[in-house]
Formats: sequence, C-alpha cells, structure tokens
Amino acid sequence: MAPTTEQGWGSTTDVRGVVSRLSAARRAVVVTHGKPDGDAVGSTLAVARALALRGAWAEVWFIGPVAPWVGELVGRTPAKVFEAGRPAQGPGSTDDYDTLVCVDTGTWSQLAEFKGWMGPIAARAVLIDHHLHGNPDVAAVRLVDPSCASCTQALAPVVCGLLGLPGAAELPVEVAEPLYLGLATDTGWFRYSSVTPATMRLAGDLLGAGVDHTRLYRVIEQQDQPARWKLLGRALSSLELHHGGRVAVQTLRLTDFAQTGADRNDTTGFADMVLAIASVQASAVISESDQSTPAAPLCKISLRTKPGPGAIDANMALGTLGGGGHARAAGAKVNATIEETRRRLLEVLK
Repeated sequence: MAPTTEQGWGSTTDVRGVVSRLSAARRAVVVTHGKPDGDAVGSTLAVARALALRGAWAEVWFIGPVAPWVGELVGRTPAKVFEAGRPAQGPGSTDDYDTLVCVDTGTWSQLAEFKGWMGPIAARAVLIDHHLHGNPDVAAVRLVDPSCASCTQALAPVVCGLLGLPGAAELPVEVAEPLYLGLATDTGWFRYSSVTPATMRLAGDLLGAGVDHTRLYRVIEQQDQPARWKLLGRALSSLELHHGGRVAVQTLRLTDFAQTGADRNDTTGFADMVLAIASVQASAVISESDQSTPAAPLCKISLRTKPGPGAIDANMALGTLGGGGHARAAGAKVNATIEETRRRLLEVLK
C-alpha cells in the first residue's frame, strides 16, 4: 500500500477486497466531490454502469455546479445534482440501498453537503481514490493509490474484476468511455508528469475497447461559451508575478463572474495556461467563492506546479492552508479576503 501524507489515510484493502465488497451490492449510491471534473464524473459513471451490468441498481449523486457536457456523457445513467452549500438529504431508509461508494475524493471539505448522512454510515462505505490527502473516517473500506494518474486508473482493475474480464480492452464501451474520460482529463490529455507507462497502456486498452477519443475531446474541450473567454481575459489582466517570476497569481472576484456571465466551471485550466511562462514554477488562481460575504469572506485557490529539479509540491504547499491534492495540482478554501489569501499563499510558496 502506497504511503500518503496524512496519518491514517490510505488503503485498508486491495482491488480484490473492493471487488468482493461491491459484488454484493444490490442498490448503491455513488458520490464524488463538488463541482465534479472529468475524473470525478468518469469515476462515478464507471462504477455505476459496472454495477448495473451486474444487475444492481446504482445512482450517481453530484454536488453542483456541473459542466454543460456532463448531461451528454451521463446519458441514461440514473443521476441527481444537488445544490452547492446546502446539506443534501441522503437516501431514505437503509432498506433503500445497501452500498455507498465514494470516488475521487476522501476529504470532508469536498463532501460537505453529504457529510450529514455519510458520516454515520462510513463503516459500510467503499472509497476509491488517488489523492495524497484525505480523512480516514469518510469510509472504512478504502483503496487509495497515489501512483495512479487518475481515479479512473485506480478503478480500472476494480470494474474489470466486477465484470469478470481479464483486462480493460475487453470492457463494454459504456464503461470504457468514462474510464478514459477521467484518465485523459486528469492528465491534461496526457501532458502532465503524472503520466506513466501504465497510464498509456490503459489508455491504449480503453481505445481498443471502442472509446472515441476525438468525440470525447470535442465534447469536453470544444464546447466553450463566450463567457469563459471573457472571464479568462479578466483573470489574465489580474496576472501578477512574484518571487522573482517563479510564482504567478491570477485573481477573480464575484463581480468578474457576474459581469461576464461565467460560472465556476469556466475557470478550469486557467492556472495551467500560465505555466507556459518560462520563469513560472507555480501558477495559482484565487477566486472569491459564491458563498463569500463581507462578514465571512471565502476564497478558493487552484494551484498548478511544474515538475523538475526544485519543483514546488502543490499538495504540501496547500496542505498548510487546509487543502491538498497532488504534487503538481492542488486546491484549498481559505476563510479570508482575496488580498489576505494571496498574502498567505505567497508566504508558503517562498
């Protein structure tokens, strides 16, 4: 079992153990972190569809907002979307379901809307993740593999085991597609340093199973609305370089979202773009949360870093601010104004 950065966080079982637990499921709810990205959506759909092919009932629950492309990829898979910032009512009586599956996160801060009902049933929850940071009490049964480039990479052998298949190349395309979705999007379409030979072998197998790479890229990356580009203009106009040009910071205020008509999903990729500047080793976007008020300011940080000698560990840096994620990509929520959040971030990135 791979070591992780938080005491008690990590795997409590292996692939075989997760397959055994999920094989007994009859009715399942599959959850993930709020504002689900491609890996979160892909992971939930892959699990739900694999369980459905085994004859179980499985429903995906998302905490919004969700990107416009989510509906197209969810298709006929049962799914619900809950409003961010408001406690979500859990499934009814325990007779309504027997399995809770949590994927692509293990932190309560990313599951806040679900915590009220998830906490009491953690003993019978199953979690699959690849992040370095998490809360062990989210689920008793955990498969955590930080060596994987995406949660769907960690999930691939699980769904193969559930369906009794020898490898990912034999998966039905409705399961292979969401696995590839997570793998491609969480690696920046195979550009990031998290890509390994195992990542590319899995990608090849999923393409062999019938995944249409070109269609997925079009659906995910070529569906922007003008509002996103107007928001990007605001972000770039706020760009500041610090610490001798090593750290780039962009800031977005509530007024930027309101005046451009953009939403939170539209900031995806903004931090990555600025890493194209030669001197920049760490790029951050700080945005005011839509839950922020003058009396209780709240900001969100998205941090991306370059690999190489002297690389900044994004997970460790934002861990000091209550966040976390991966060595090259992490996030955090800070109860402070943009100015104070920027000051704290620059302090930890010295």
